[in-house]
Amino acid sequence: MLCRIKTVKFSYEHCTSYASQAFDKAWKKACSSSTPTVLLIPKNKRYLLKPVNFRGPCKSKVSFTIMGTLEASRNQEDWDGMISRHWILFSNIDNLTVRGGGTINGNGKIWWRGSCKMDASTVSRKISDALSFNSCKNLRVENLKVMDSPRMHISLEKCTGVDASHLTITAPTESPNTDGIHITHSKNVKIANSFIGTGDDCISIVSGSKNVMATNIVCGPGHGISIGSLGAHNSEAQVSNVTVDRARFIGTTNGVRIKTWQGGKGYAKSLTFKNIVMHNVLNPIIIDQNYCDSQNPCHRQASAVQVMDVLYQNIKGTSASEVAINLQCSNDRPCRHVLLQDVNLVGVGGDSAKTLCSNVQWIKRGTVIPPPRVHD
Repeated sequence: MLCRIKTVKFSYEHCTSYASQAFDKAWKKACSSSTPTVLLIPKNKRYLLKPVNFRGPCKSKVSFTIMGTLEASRNQEDWDGMISRHWILFSNIDNLTVRGGGTINGNGKIWWRGSCKMDASTVSRKISDALSFNSCKNLRVENLKVMDSPRMHISLEKCTGVDASHLTITAPTESPNTDGIHITHSKNVKIANSFIGTGDDCISIVSGSKNVMATNIVCGPGHGISIGSLGAHNSEAQVSNVTVDRARFIGTTNGVRIKTWQGGKGYAKSLTFKNIVMHNVLNPIIIDQNYCDSQNPCHRQASAVQVMDVLYQNIKGTSASEVAINLQCSNDRPCRHVLLQDVNLVGVGGDSAKTLCSNVQWIKRGTVIPPPRVHD
């Protein structure tokens, strides 16, 4: 039995003016179709967009095929009164595919200059993520280039069943808060075969996320792949069943990182990092349960997010700092069941490095270089 697939070709020709309304009209036509539909953004076309929300539910499957370029408005006033924190938002849609080999350009430079991360005296405006998915099920995102987002490049929130692959995500090293892929309150997420180099985490996985797998990822520049931050402002966080398998980190600030604030509650558990190569990484393996991203000092608090059941296996390469493995856990909620297996990390010039451990229950299997030592 053959299924008919309807194609809605986006043919708005005024590429130098805003195409948001025309996109909204084309989306409504595709989303309301009773047969599977392809909304096609033609190759060699460039469209300027103000913030736009492609809403569901849709009557049938929709493939949003981007072969050309979608470019964000450079006018900050276009965001006033519009959708907060989002430029291109897909919400409440099942069986959506976004693909095509095209480019999503967030024109983030105009926003980075006004960020409080760049200038502490600046009062930042609300800044948008480039490509966001909210409450989507059975989502595929593949074969796209996302670049220079004002804030996070791809955001997944309250999504279930996500397959993201063959993505290229880039922004300058100095761009603030430009995480490559940010995952929150989502489950059953797979990220594969992607290159991510930004000014912040290549992948960040925060509270409410479970069953997340990242495979064959190249990360750099950036802050590495992070679980967290978790537990800010005395909040409760839960992250479980995360696997990073086959990854390469090149010149990043961190490699694989778990970061939690003091005063939080909940857990980060069943976390696996394996088959990873580090190239000149400042902090290849790090757990920081005293994370403090604040202009004011963070005072000691009694509670903490529990970190437990963590595996580091077959991790090798070079550390740009003297401390290659740094496991700094909470006095009140020590890290439990941390297994180091077949780890070989040395200094960039082949010099020996160090492992520092504090308040952590660790187990060593196989050869672990540098060997764990308790830090006084």
